[in-house]
This record gives sequence, C-alpha cells and structure tokens, in this order.
Amino acid sequence: MAESLRKREEIDAKYKWNLTHIFKDDEAWREAFARVSESVAEAAAWDGRVAENPGEAICAVYALTERILPLYEYAFLRKETDNADATAQGLKDQALRLYVQASTAVSFLEPELQALPEEKLKQLMADPALKDYDAMLRRVLLARPHTLPKEQERLIAMMGELADAPDGIFTALTEADMKLPPVKMPDGTEAELTEGNYSTFIHSRDREVRRQAFTNLMTTYAAYGNTIAATYGASVKKDQFLADAHHYESARQAAMKPLEIPESVYDNLIAVIHEYLPVLQEYLQIRKKRLGLEELHLYDLYTPMVSGFDMKLPYEEAFELVLEGLRPMGEDYLEKLREARDGGWIDVFPSVGKSSGAFSSGGLREVHPYVLLNHNDNLDSAFTIAHELGHSMHSFYSNQAQPASKSDYSLFVAEVASTCNEALMMRCLLEKMKAPEAQAYLLNHFLEQFRTTCFRQTMFAEFEKISHDMAQKGEPLTRESLSAAYYQLNETYYGETCVVDREIASEWMRIPHFYRAFYVYVYATGLCAAIALSDRILREGENAVRDYRKFLSAGCSVPPIEALKLAGIDMSSPEPIRRAMEVFRETVEKMKAIG
Repeated sequence: MAESLRKREEIDAKYKWNLTHIFKDDEAWREAFARVSESVAEAAAWDGRVAENPGEAICAVYALTERILPLYEYAFLRKETDNADATAQGLKDQALRLYVQASTAVSFLEPELQALPEEKLKQLMADPALKDYDAMLRRVLLARPHTLPKEQERLIAMMGELADAPDGIFTALTEADMKLPPVKMPDGTEAELTEGNYSTFIHSRDREVRRQAFTNLMTTYAAYGNTIAATYGASVKKDQFLADAHHYESARQAAMKPLEIPESVYDNLIAVIHEYLPVLQEYLQIRKKRLGLEELHLYDLYTPMVSGFDMKLPYEEAFELVLEGLRPMGEDYLEKLREARDGGWIDVFPSVGKSSGAFSSGGLREVHPYVLLNHNDNLDSAFTIAHELGHSMHSFYSNQAQPASKSDYSLFVAEVASTCNEALMMRCLLEKMKAPEAQAYLLNHFLEQFRTTCFRQTMFAEFEKISHDMAQKGEPLTRESLSAAYYQLNETYYGETCVVDREIASEWMRIPHFYRAFYVYVYATGLCAAIALSDRILREGENAVRDYRKFLSAGCSVPPIEALKLAGIDMSSPEPIRRAMEVFRETVEKMKAIG
C-alpha cells in the first residue's frame, strides 16, 4: 500500500478534497437545508395543475432538484471519508429523506406531461423559452405510447416492491444465508472463501488454490440451483410482464428504447464479438503456453501470465504518468487535470473509516467534480487515476456546456471517457516502456481488459437475451434449461482452447447484474467505443480531439448514439466494435512477438 492506514487528521490537506467549495461548513449546510425544505411545497403545488402552465411547472420542479443536489452531494461526500462519523451519517440521512420527500412530491410532472395532447408536447419542445428542457420533453414524447392511463400506472407502481423481490431474495440468499467452503492453502491452513475475496483466490499463482476456489464457489451455487432458478425466472417474467403491459415488443426493447438506443447496437455487439472469437482463441493459446499448462481450464483465465515485474509509483509520480499518457488530449485538458490535483478535487489515500474503491461524483454544475481514490503505489492505481479523471472531465465539460436539465449523460456512454483515458495511457506506456517484461505486463493488462469486458460481458448479454426469449416463447426457465444455455455459451466462447469445466454451468447463478436486465452490454459497447475513440485521437490528433470534446460537452442534449457521432463514432454501426477488435488483434500479435 502507499502507506499504512492512518486516521484522516494525519493526512496532509493537499491529499484531501475540499468540501468548502460546496458549503463553508456543516452550519451553512443546515441553513441551506432549512431553506430548501420549505421550498418543496412550492413545487408540489403544481400537482394536478401542470396543464395550466406546463413551462412554469417544469421550471419549478427542476429548480427544486438543482437546489437539493448540493445538499445531498456535500452530505454524501462528507460521509464517504469517514463512515463512522455520526454527524456525517446524520447529514446524509437528512439529505436522503429530503431527496425522497421531494421526488415523491414532484412525481406528478412526467405523467401529467404525458397526458397532454401530442401536438401540445411538440409545441413545448419548439418553444425557445423551454429550450433547456427540450431533451426531457423529447423523452416524455418517446414514452407516451407506452404510458398507461393514470390508474393503471398507479397499480403498476404499487407493485414496485413485489417487482424488486427477486433481486432482494437473491441478495439475501447469497450474502446472508449462503456459506462457501474454505480453501485449503499450501501451508495446510484453511482460508475463508466469500464472494468478496473470491477474486483474490482466482488470481492466485497457485493452481490448486484457484481450482478449489472455483469449484467450491460454483458447486455451492449449484446446491441452491432450483431456488436461484425460480428467483431469476421470476425476475425475467416480471420484465416480460412490464414490457407487455406497456406495449413494448420485448423486454429488451422496454429496457433500451427509453434510453434512445436502437436494439441493433446489441445485435451488432454480439455478431462482431463472434467474428473475433478466433482471435480470443489465439490469446488463450498464449496464456496456455505462458502458464506452461497442458490443459487450460476456466479457473486459469485470471491468474497473471507475467511475473517478476513491478512498478512502485507514489501518487505524485503516478499522476505525472497520467499527465504524460493524456498529452494527446491537449494542454488545456492537462491544465484542468493539474487543477484537479492541486485544487481540492481529489481525496487520495486510504484512511480509517473511509469507503473503499474509487469513484467520481460530477453532478454539481456550480462546483467541480470530486474524485475518491484509495491510492496504492502501483500501476493499477495509476490507471485508476486516469479512469476516474475521465469521468470527471466528462462531467466538467458537460456541466460547462449544458444547463442542469441536460448536463447528465446517459448510462450508455458513462464509461466511455474513463476507458478512453485508460486506453490512451496504455498506448503511451507501451511506447515508453520497451523492456520485454514491461511490455508483457502491460499487454497482459490490456488483453485482460478486452477479455473480461468485451468478451465476457457480451457473453452475459447473450445469456440475458436467451433467457428473455425463452420467457417470451413460454418456455420453462428451470435450473436445467438455464444452466444448459450458459454452458453452451462458454463452449462457444472458450471451448476451442479451454477445458470447459462442468461447474461453469452454474456461474450464471452468481451474477447480480442479471437482476437488472439488459444493462451489462453497455460495459462492452463502452469499452469498444473508447478504444475506437482513443485510436482515432492517436491517428488524427487535433481534429479528433476537437470532435471528442463535442461528445464530452453534449450531456443528454442529444440521444447517446448522436452524442458519440459528434466524436466520429457511430455505435449504430458495427464498425466501431470491429475497429476495437482490430486493436485487440494487434495487441495479441504484439504479445506473440514477445514470446
């Protein structure tokens, strides 16, 4: 680790974010909280009256939302740095209650707008005085054919808790009731196995450790297979019911159409990834050879292929490496990154009570984004800096260019800027670090990003499509049918090179993302878009960067597919995915050349 775990007060202020940019102190927050609490009723007064003056109603609701956001962000960020701080917890609880209260109070807006005649909605969209809200009105108009009469929508809303039940049951079973057998370590001791630490075991250089972890995890899930199949089947049927009720052709259309993403994007992803499965086999053959294995099993896919290489990168050095890697983005972009480093945007080091992981919080238009890190002195942490600052710069440019109602960007593009930063940095490091062991280490990192994000997440997306197609056709969703489908997918993706262990048939049972249907594909499309964008930036330079800035600045002012077109990437076409896969092919060839 970068340093031993310390108390927060022991960390220099220059490595901590500065929340006074939002509120001077807790007392200033409380004063603002009191004022905003009183204003909830003003916006709620439009309930049932939107048709009288839709423009004023829209403005009132969005004004309330914009006043609440700083309250929530301050309280949330305050707590993230010390989860044991009772004062911070109290502020967050207050902010969350106010957010829920306000959301409930103004939930009338979209249903009442949808009840307006279509021509009226189009007039509102064309009204220059409501230009800030034209994107929201566009989405309201898009949803209108799929909105039921008020009482029917109310009944569906009332079943919300029931609709969430499968996810809740899955979580309770897997996080509370299910216990995994321990792993016997080489020294004869037993180590506890949990979902939380499974990654450590499956990355182990000791093959028997990772085999045990894989087997213990998968067989335990298989023991609960009938229960999990019934739970997941209920979730799929719920998706189908809601799609049917709202007059969508399928559950997939119901998930993608409101986000303004054509279903062809999903189909293109699967088709192109299948085209490049032979290249995946070439990579797996390299892995098999480097690990010195006669048979490559699925539990061998995560352990590093490269040993004996390490980079010690204290935070300052890591940040300089990020700046060097992102130099193609232009000096003004780099200057903004330096401002983030020196201006209280970033909370750098682990400390007692601080949340783990990393994130960027960029919703405050009048302030800058905030980044949480838990920096360790290694290359992975340097990539994390680049990744989170990609999110932050996306938010910064969007907040600068768009009004509050259009500054947030779609989930479909949420990982593009962050992953583009990583890809640019990776290409820079490959040019900079020519020693064979460094090249092998970097190429291994890059190839695993492709395998785990493009190929694995696309396989997940295929499984979701298969399971929902089965439900739509009235076919039973049983442990046997779902496991058979999942095993066949693994055969398709890995079977040419790997021994496809029978235990893998149960892996679908442990994927929580499946309870939020038709979401995982965005990880794969996001990486493909980012790779294609970084490739264009490195090939074309200033023109490509200028177009990329247009994308960063678009927010949700246009549909996400159109936002990416501003950067020269058309994700409604298979070509960006194919371009990204060609980079994968080139990376495999470089790894082959090293031997």
